[in-house]
Amino acid sequence: MASPKKLLSVGALTLDTILRVDALPHHQGKFIASDGVQIASGMATSAACAAHRLGADVSLWASAGDDPVGDQLIAGIEAEGVDCSHVRRVPGARSALASILVDAHGERIIVPFYDAKAQADPDTLPVADMSAFDAVLVDVRWPGAAALALKAARAAGRPAILDADTAPLEVLERLLPLASHIVASEPAARIICGHALDPRTACADLASRTDAFVAVTGGAAGTWWSDRSGIRHVEAPKIKAVDTLAAGDVFHGAFAVGLAEAMPIEQALRFASAAAALKCLRFGGRLGAPDRGATLAMVAATWPAGEA
Repeated sequence: MASPKKLLSVGALTLDTILRVDALPHHQGKFIASDGVQIASGMATSAACAAHRLGADVSLWASAGDDPVGDQLIAGIEAEGVDCSHVRRVPGARSALASILVDAHGERIIVPFYDAKAQADPDTLPVADMSAFDAVLVDVRWPGAAALALKAARAAGRPAILDADTAPLEVLERLLPLASHIVASEPAARIICGHALDPRTACADLASRTDAFVAVTGGAAGTWWSDRSGIRHVEAPKIKAVDTLAAGDVFHGAFAVGLAEAMPIEQALRFASAAAALKCLRFGGRLGAPDRGATLAMVAATWPAGEA
């Protein structure tokens, strides 16, 4: 492959405590975990780590406190090979935390905490020339930074990719018009559309509201996306999930790599679907993100050469 493509990932950086339990609690009490891990994570951060494992040169723009947790977060992500020189440290702020329970079927409950002081809107971009990056990916957890990055990426003629996930409607409505590529989760699509829809219908509804590329992810059911011929579908590889935590983040990171490498859209979506499926085979959130070789092997096994 040619020299690595350069990506900027913008948004969440959290210290995740991930605990594996037999079943997600339905009542108060104490529950004994069978496994556990504590890692630096967050939507944009997990996507950045996944994209790096898939061969990209990735920089993270996030915001953290000037506390020991912030030191731990940056050390953890730098150890993954992601550039953290653009991570903002806010004096007196607390770095973000998340507690996560994962059950025997791979489903999860996520309880994050973000200090409003740490998430305050930035005044400027971390770099003067966004054309230095081949693609820019943002999540919805640091909206002020996401808005700046999306605008600058589009002005520079670069893919401006929005990971549209669960967030207040006003945040989603602020960011949607700024993106060139919108990949939304089912819950986010329902928030935007204002009523419960199946993913295919939600994709069509979203596509009618924007000139951007639109896709809606449905987990094991696959991904729906819109082109000039209508709504199309990319299946998800068939796997037995161990942990779905960060699967969407890995999907977005892989999709951003695909766009940066100028893959055709359907090929990029298959690449992303394969990476996300492989992540689900391993407990530990983003730690399960696969490398490029494993991802391409999954693509080849799921979509044999020549398949339409």
